[in-house]
Amino acid sequence: MTRVPVLEIGGTHVTAALVDTRTGLPVSDSVVRRPVSAGAGAEEILDSFGGAARRLAAPDRASWGVAVPGPFDYAAGIGRFRGIGKFESLHGVDVGAELRDRLPHPRDISFLNDADAFAVGEYHRGAAAGRDRSVCITLGTGVGSSFLKGASPVTEGPAVPPGGRAHRIAVDGLPLEEVISRRAIRARYARAAGLDGRAEGPDVGAIAALAREADPHAAATIIGCFTTLGRALAPWCAAFRPDVMVVGGSMAASWDLIGPALRSGLTTGAEAAGPGADTVVAAMDLSPARRPDDAPLIGAAHWALGRRTECGPAETDPVGAGPLPFGAHRGDRP
Repeated sequence: MTRVPVLEIGGTHVTAALVDTRTGLPVSDSVVRRPVSAGAGAEEILDSFGGAARRLAAPDRASWGVAVPGPFDYAAGIGRFRGIGKFESLHGVDVGAELRDRLPHPRDISFLNDADAFAVGEYHRGAAAGRDRSVCITLGTGVGSSFLKGASPVTEGPAVPPGGRAHRIAVDGLPLEEVISRRAIRARYARAAGLDGRAEGPDVGAIAALAREADPHAAATIIGCFTTLGRALAPWCAAFRPDVMVVGGSMAASWDLIGPALRSGLTTGAEAAGPGADTVVAAMDLSPARRPDDAPLIGAAHWALGRRTECGPAETDPVGAGPLPFGAHRGDRP
């Protein structure tokens, strides 16, 4: 296939696209984004996914990649959404079987976690390109994460949080998302500013704008939340020893504010993590995502074709014969 059909499923939307294997990028005029009501019934949600997919000019018998948030049984294609406030109607549903009835004659469907899709996409075409080890964080409604060795997510072992998921980390005696999430940031600002709890306070983007205007409550909120995130991640970075941390998600649009606070927290956390941790964290690059919108689509396409390789984007061979094929290994050229 020269074009791989993919779906990226979020809590409020579904995006469908074709990823060109020659360029490694989504075909610009193929991208379809539709709203999804995460609280709707299973049929309505699944029809939203299928409706976006059928807008693509996907070939019959194509391998589809689908990036979807957890909790989800990615191998079996079954939803495990229980008690998380979204997609509850898909709990226990064989999403793979349902999509096979709605997609245009798929050959197979490969599911992966949406944060892993983002990370794999950033590895192949973004800020993690060519890095041996990467930690990729997504900051949206909550905190998503992926710990990559090459282009493969690491989900087990003492060097990563349980399942490789940062939201399972505790900090200051609280689950991480009680401290750093859309809900937590808004609540912290409301407390600092003395807002009436019955009134809806500003969203994260507006809080960031207020911080740029020297609002002391907004500035303290941003600094406090993101230094805490850095402190929480520092011991895991010291254990995993990444070359780079890549940050994406809607909050990364305020990188001018969150980048310095995150780096400060990483430094403080490393100093408390034990001997050598500060050296490891100091050597780690910190970067916003280069392809914040495209990365999950690119990652899903690589996953669909089973291309968990060690090559970066548009890599050339030693004699300059041009880019390697989509997903090819070093040394594959004749």
